[in-house]
Formats: sequence, structure tokens, C-alpha cells
Amino acid sequence: MTDYKTIRGKKVKFFTSDLSGGEAEGQLFFQDTAREMKVAVASAAWSSGAPLNTARFNGDSGQTPVTAAIYFGGGAPPKNDTEEYDGSGWSSGGDMNTGRTQLHGFGTQTTAVGSAGYVDGSGDVANVEEYNGSSWTEVTNTPASRRGGASFGTLTAGVIVGGHPNLNTTLEYDGTNWTSGGNIGTGMDRTEGAGAGTLTAGLVVAGDTTESFTYDGSTWTDVGTSNNTHDGGVDMGIQTSAVIATGFGAPGSGVVTTTELYDGTSFSSSTAVSTGRYGSGKGGVASTAAFIAGGDQNPGTVSITEEFNITVNTVTASAWSSGGNLNTSGRAGAAGSGIQTASIIAGGGLGTVLNNTESYNGSSWTNLPTLGTARGYMAGATNAPYTASLAFGGATSPGGPYVNNSEEYNGSSWAEGNNLNQARGYLAGFGTQTAGAAAGGTTPGPRAAEVEEYDGTSWSEVNNMPTGAIAFGGCGTQTTGLIIGDAPMKGATYDGTNWTTIPTMNVGGNYNKVFGTSASAMSCGRNPGQGTVVEEWNGTNWFSQASLATGRFNGGQTGTTTAGLVAGPPTATEEFAAETTSLNLKTITDS
Repeated sequence: MTDYKTIRGKKVKFFTSDLSGGEAEGQLFFQDTAREMKVAVASAAWSSGAPLNTARFNGDSGQTPVTAAIYFGGGAPPKNDTEEYDGSGWSSGGDMNTGRTQLHGFGTQTTAVGSAGYVDGSGDVANVEEYNGSSWTEVTNTPASRRGGASFGTLTAGVIVGGHPNLNTTLEYDGTNWTSGGNIGTGMDRTEGAGAGTLTAGLVVAGDTTESFTYDGSTWTDVGTSNNTHDGGVDMGIQTSAVIATGFGAPGSGVVTTTELYDGTSFSSSTAVSTGRYGSGKGGVASTAAFIAGGDQNPGTVSITEEFNITVNTVTASAWSSGGNLNTSGRAGAAGSGIQTASIIAGGGLGTVLNNTESYNGSSWTNLPTLGTARGYMAGATNAPYTASLAFGGATSPGGPYVNNSEEYNGSSWAEGNNLNQARGYLAGFGTQTAGAAAGGTTPGPRAAEVEEYDGTSWSEVNNMPTGAIAFGGCGTQTTGLIIGDAPMKGATYDGTNWTTIPTMNVGGNYNKVFGTSASAMSCGRNPGQGTVVEEWNGTNWFSQASLATGRFNGGQTGTTTAGLVAGPPTATEEFAAETTSLNLKTITDS
């Protein structure tokens, strides 16, 4: 009798409670604990990705992989900024010279082309720019102005076809010049998100028609109709393995969530996207891994990113979830320390300053002994265990006066320690109870740049920050610290002696809170008007993360980039869980 090994060429694998990822589809497993036979099954699914930093639609992108994607332009009004995606979040790239919408894009994250499009006040334009991974340069214009066409290919072999109003012409780009390609035969309007593949193996599906076409470098071929209309939708992948999604459906039906797969011969329906929209950015090099970002829900421009995968792995996107509410509201500028399941938040002030202290066990908050001095807009040693917390500085009323008090918590009570050398509020802190740091703030007066270190007994002045700052966040240790926030200030890292400036966050603001380390941190909430914004620092760049459910700024914070916590104001708590991947296993039964 033929057995599994003969058919698959593999032995049955054994596991108890856990498996490493990456097993091939169809692999057979015996789960020893449950005494069950299981098999790894591939499935198609959309999952949430980190949002764009700027909501937009009718921008464009290249035929890029999910882990190295780009999105530029869009409107309205027409934008000139660029965002880059690494599969986890979006970060800022270089600005185009001409902001525009309904443009045509092709290439990669480091060799992209943005051509033609629409500019407010000028109408359709012929401007073309090339991107080298950091900046855009103007190059040869298209022969005529145009907008809203499909595009695909590379920097040296790119294609534009169709566009408004019902153009049927094709242009090819060789990295220097534009030449006419084959006529598609049918006017193709509203195809700005369409186009997949290469110059010699291209595909156009999405548009105001269900007709689909392939291109071989000289001739277009009608390859039949898609199952649904995707007017203003997107094409992702290659000619023989593509994903077509979203856009407007049949006339009068509005935006749709439908997804279709094309295998080079026929279309098949697949799982729907969560958010219907048109004019999205897109990426992906095959139907097994693609994404869409931004778009317009008609009405309502969005920043939402969704990723499509056909895989044996189930991906659970990073997300915030509700935790237990604080017992006391108004904790603006509170000091926090600890981890997600064992943290403390002390003081705070919103109208009236507080001396209340609360601890969190991963589900609920419990009142603890109070601070000796009621105050808000202070700082704490964020990386300290909550049973050895340090709180310092702050204001005894929202506008001052400012204090230099330093207090230590031993797990049962607060005790006064030696004072800061300089009274200040709206400052940042990092480190531990025996190796803490206080940075910046106001005294009052201009933004302070002074930094002090604590050795468990006394504070001493050390090297200043690169620039003064107030209402900002800090995390890390005394010798590997990070500060970020205060809209005009670039962030910086500290090595125990010197400060090094790092890139700014993608979305400006202040009153943000930061937790983590100098190489892996999360900035949560900020003012003004950006209370749900979350960005993650990977040691090199900032990129967008899953947004908070509740807008807030200047709340308490603790934890790491895989398990963080923000609380208040007023009382809501949210917990962060990083993205996880697990095998999609099905149990084999007798039937």
C-alpha cells in the first residue's frame, strides 16, 4: 500500500505543543500531547498592516515586494511626499519636486519612476521624476500630458497605458526616453492602480471595464473578463500570478471589497478585503504576497494598509486591545515604569495635580500608597521594575511652580530621595532607580537642554541634549537612552556620555510617550490632533504601527515593543501585542 512518505517524500513529523514556521503545505504532523494527526494547510487571507503616515488616494507605486515597497504622490490636494514600507510599517522618504495625483508609477523602492499626472491649477502634466531611494530627480517628460493610466515595469523598461479620458495608447520608457508601444485597442479609464508585471509580460485588469489584457512588449491581447468590475482598483503581482482587488463595482454599486486571483489563464474569487476603497497604492510580486494601502472609501480618504497572503502560516497583525481602566482620571504627565503585566503609574495632573499611585497586573489597576508630593508633568525611570520605581521633577499645578523632588518606591511605600539640581517640569526620564536620567523640560522659561544622572543617592549634571525640549518622551537605560518628541526637535540617543541625533518621527507633535529601548521603542499618542498615532523605532528609522483605539496624549506608559501599555488620560488602558505567525494546522479525522 502506498504511504504518506512515498507520496510526499517526507516522514511524519512529531511535535508536542509548538512548531517552528516554514513547513511546506501538505506536511503531516503527529501532535503528541493531543494524540492527533495534523496537516499544514495553505489559505488565502487579508490581514491588517501598519497604516500610512498620511491618508491619501490616487498616488502610485512600483511593482515592489511587500517588504520593500514605496508609495508616492496622491491627493487631494496633490501631495509630493513619499512613504516606504518594510512589511512592518511606513517611513518617510524623499519628496517629489512636483506634487500630483493620478500619476503613473513603476520600478522599485530604490529605482522608481513617477510620471505625468494631475496638478491643481495646472491640470494634466507631463513631468517625470526618478527616485534613487532617497531623492527625486526630474528627467525626460512624457510626449504629452496624461493622467489616470495603468503602469508597470522597471526603471529601464517601464510601461504606461490608457488613462483619462479613455486613452488607448501605450508609452514605453527605457530609463532615458519615451517611445510609443502597441495600442491596447480599448479606451482604458480610471486604471491608475492597475498594472502588474514587466514590459514583456504585463497585465492590466482593473478599470471601468471587466476586460483584461496582457502585453508582450509589442502587442496587447484580450484575455477575457474578470468576474467583477474593479473601477479604480488595483493589480498586484505578475502576469501569471496576480491579485485584483477593490475599486468601484458595477455602476451605482459603490466601492467593493472583492478580490480575484489570475493564474495566467482564468480568474477565481478569493477572500474579500476588510475595507472597500478605490485609488489605493499597492505592491507585491506574486499572488501569494501583496498589499494595498490608502485609498478613498467614497467618501473618506484612509491610511489603512492590508496585506494579502496565501501561506501555511496564519499571521496575526500587531494590535492594541483594551485593558482595565485606571481608578483615577486626569493622569496627564504621570510617571510610569515596569512591564505590561507589572507596571506602576504615579501622579499626573489635568486641571488638578495628583499624588495617587496605581499598579497594573495585566488586567486591573490597584491603588497604592501615595507620592509625598502631588504633581503632574513629571518623569520616571521607565525601564525600572515597578517595585523599584523612581519619579522626579514635575509641576504642582499645570502651569507651575516646578519642583526638583525625587521619590523612590520600594514596593510598599514612597520615600524622598535627594533632589534634582534643577527644578523642572514637562521633562523626559529613562533608566532605573539606581541609574536614572532626567532630560530637558521647562524651568520655566525656554526649552531646557540640561541632563542629570542619578546613582541611587544623588543627581549630577552631565552633557546637555543637542537641543532643548519640553513635553517629550524617553526610554532605555542610563547608558543606552532614547528621547523623542517636541515638534521642532529631532530625537537623540545617549550612551552615558554623548548624545547622537536620530531622524525625526514621521508625524510631528509633542506630549508623546515612549517605551522600550534605544534600539527598539514605541512612541504612542501625541498632540495636537494626532492622539492615536503610534510609531516604532528600529534603531535606524521610525515607521508607522497599529494605531491606538482611543486618541490621547501625555498618558502613562510602560513595556516593550512586543508587549507595551499606555494608560490615561482620562482612564482608558490599551495593551500592545506585536505581530505573530503560527502554522495553519488542520486535524485529520477518521472521516
